[in-house]
Amino acid sequence: MLLRFEVGETRFALRTPLVRELARAVPIVPLPAAPPVIEGVVNLRGTIVPILDLRARFSLGARPLDPGDHLVFADAGSRVVGFRVDRALDIVSVSEDRVEAARSVTPAAEYIEGFAKLDDGLVLIHDPASFLSRAESAKLDEALGASAAPGAPQ
Repeated sequence: MLLRFEVGETRFALRTPLVRELARAVPIVPLPAAPPVIEGVVNLRGTIVPILDLRARFSLGARPLDPGDHLVFADAGSRVVGFRVDRALDIVSVSEDRVEAARSVTPAAEYIEGFAKLDDGLVLIHDPASFLSRAESAKLDEALGASAAPGAPQ
């Protein structure tokens, strides 16, 4: 099963076992010293969650937050992350024989798990665990640690 969503004109999907929650977008607070692919952070029921910027990662062009946007919260390895998406579409069932591994199509597809071949076109299956490089993840950890330090601006 896949949760499909749009960012710009591009349709992406996440495997539903990774999805924690789908919510209407709320203001995203910039996180000083975070890598450029981090849009900022939000408070998800008392937990500070980084919002990963799909637009920046996939060169889709920046756009201001719109009240109709959604936040998709998902497991990304050892952390929960969020993605701001233009529109959540639906949940679809896709058999594995209709999924092509990204590396078999192009070795440069480092942030994409695969391509789902659906009746209405291709959908890029995103891999949240590979979104951040090790260096970006370490820099995010530092920025989150600095923001939680005593005396840090809230």
